[in-house]
Amino acid sequence: MSDPLAGASWLEEATGPLAAAHAAGRTPHAVLIQAAPGIGGERLATWTAQLVLCTARRPGPLAAGLTRAERAAGRPCGECVSCRRVAEGRHPDVASVRPIEDSQQIRIEQIRELCADLALTSHEGGFKVAVIDPADTLNRFAANALLKTLEEPPPRTLIVLLAAQPSRLPATLISRCQRVRVRPPTRAESLGWLERARGVGEWAAVLEVIGEAPMAAAGLDPAAVGALRAETSRTLDAIRSGAADPVATAERWSRSELPLRLTCLENWLTDCIRRGLAPSARPAELRATTHPPRADSVMNTRALFHLLDGVRGLKAALAAPINRSLALESLLRSLRE
Repeated sequence: MSDPLAGASWLEEATGPLAAAHAAGRTPHAVLIQAAPGIGGERLATWTAQLVLCTARRPGPLAAGLTRAERAAGRPCGECVSCRRVAEGRHPDVASVRPIEDSQQIRIEQIRELCADLALTSHEGGFKVAVIDPADTLNRFAANALLKTLEEPPPRTLIVLLAAQPSRLPATLISRCQRVRVRPPTRAESLGWLERARGVGEWAAVLEVIGEAPMAAAGLDPAAVGALRAETSRTLDAIRSGAADPVATAERWSRSELPLRLTCLENWLTDCIRRGLAPSARPAELRATTHPPRADSVMNTRALFHLLDGVRGLKAALAAPINRSLALESLLRSLRE
């Protein structure tokens, strides 16, 4: 993957300000990339590291082969040794910081170690780059330690922060970064990228489950996702009618593909809400009752929204040491009741 953005037009759109700043010699010392999970924010971070480390952009024999337009574009070549090393994750001047093992946070010790490394001379005499992913998992002490470095950054240093929810970061830290927002891809863009990357398949069915997250979809088996979605829907219908046991279902689901099943459950609840609320219903009618306006509906809209919140809360807590089976059982019992 020497070109991490190949075929991803929504990521290409986000490179303009970074490329222009670098071409003008105004490379920021910190960049905050805001991207939803699964749409390629980490690929843009890789491209940004290539941008400042590309040896073809420096004076020398490699740069002599570039046209004036290529020089003005300020983009990485994607072919030099440095670009390939960055793409392969083995460049000596690129450091990555992520939560350690089962931790949900990036800790102050990791940031202190990173800052000490950034203060050293680079191996290749150019920039030193740090990629913090996901930056919104920095705990309060780690964020404060990073802020001190952003206030007085070492020369020729670039810190790339990748976050899906930048609002979790201190405002003082965000204000010291050049912010780059990555828009979600359209369905056509997602399908086009998936077919080029993985070949023809039932990718639309996968995206119906996980949303517009083509990079996440690329790691899934379309047939398996379709079968799991159908089985989950059948089981939920059976639980609602009293034909299936919530306890046995929770025990079985907690041992296999639980994150994906929770996504299917979230979609199922959303579909129930949409089907229950008639398109012709006036807002006043919806405010006057907690039940869908259809005469044949027996499901309570307020309860459905409460269940939806519970599913999303469980998805967010999966990394914590919780009893998954018990938490899921509680949700399924509520559905039956």
